Amino acid sequence: MKKVLAILLALSMVLGLAACGGKSNNNSSNSNTAPKEDYTIRIYSNSNSTERVKWLQQAAKEAGFTISIDDAAIQAANEKKDADIIFGLNETRWSQLIGGTYENLKIADWTPSWASKVGGYKYDGKAYGLVVQNVLMIYRTDEYGTNGKEPHFDHWADLVDSGYKWYRQNKVGGTTNANINSAILYPYTDPNSPAGGISIDGWKTLWKYCANGVFSSDDSYKYGFDPLNKGDVQISTFYSSSLYGKLDAAKDGSEHPLTNENFKVMDIKDGTFYIAEYIGVVDKAGRSEAQTKIVKDFAEWFGSGEVQTAWAKEFDSFPCHEDAVKGAYGDNIPDIYKLAPFSTNMVKGTDMNYANYVIKHSAEWTNILTNLGFFWADPNAAPKEPDWNNLDWATLTQAKK
Repeated sequence: MKKVLAILLALSMVLGLAACGGKSNNNSSNSNTAPKEDYTIRIYSNSNSTERVKWLQQAAKEAGFTISIDDAAIQAANEKKDADIIFGLNETRWSQLIGGTYENLKIADWTPSWASKVGGYKYDGKAYGLVVQNVLMIYRTDEYGTNGKEPHFDHWADLVDSGYKWYRQNKVGGTTNANINSAILYPYTDPNSPAGGISIDGWKTLWKYCANGVFSSDDSYKYGFDPLNKGDVQISTFYSSSLYGKLDAAKDGSEHPLTNENFKVMDIKDGTFYIAEYIGVVDKAGRSEAQTKIVKDFAEWFGSGEVQTAWAKEFDSFPCHEDAVKGAYGDNIPDIYKLAPFSTNMVKGTDMNYANYVIKHSAEWTNILTNLGFFWADPNAAPKEPDWNNLDWATLTQAKK
């Protein structure tokens, strides 16, 4: 940690001289420079575990920035109208954000010096990739899991007929949940279907996933790693970032924890649903030119190869920045980042890949899930399974009034 902060401090000195220029000696009111500590940068992010927040606040402080972080990204930022930076969120949310879905949020024009280093993970002039994420299906091989068997699936949807006990989350919303849904629905794409471009069999399968999955409203059971670690399920789902860190700390949360010996990533022929998390600068009303420069300096700093290398090493994440990939992993890229990405596969009957197909239909899918009562939280109040042959999809794909 000290080594990381030393690197960041050295970097901050360079950026500080270039970006802020120090205080004006003549105190001219026409100066567009301001010391970083004069402005608190308001950040909204959904990639903000306690460890990440503490690390970023400390590293930012060493680099000369004062930041505050809110854990409810788009909705809270839209309501409070006080955001400077948004980071995290996947392509679906960023497409909505840049496209003007949120009436109080406008993303400022901004192109960092490292824009060419993140490949296709960018919305040119607006937002740029920080971290590559993928959703994983994971299982344990011991007596609490598959008892030494190594199952192989063609599709994520094969889970529902596998005979194993699995965990599912208990809410419609949430980025992780949405990505798992996208993974399960992938084999059921049908551009001609009135059910949001997904065949009826796809929605039946997702309902079965909900109906037969193990879930709890207990916050300690919130994400898929914990119930698997406790031995309550045989198969679960989790996101790639911090997976290895969770494994390292597994013994703190279970009497029979996951280890490198009893843990595996499911072999699925389709692969995994890759996404990326981005950073963008909000065009905030009332912010001065000097303050906006501070905000953009922070975004420039945070997405840089040096800082993203440090972030990746600290949290086992996989950077979008090519220099950070080399800095963090060299030639030893973890296997979970070598899985085939079906998000880039073309959807038959369309001119778009699956990631863009998800973006196009995401609002309809959320409305269907909400209107039909998917992901109920109370096991004693599960809704009745829909009459799949007699549903008004034109209404179900619209937001409930």
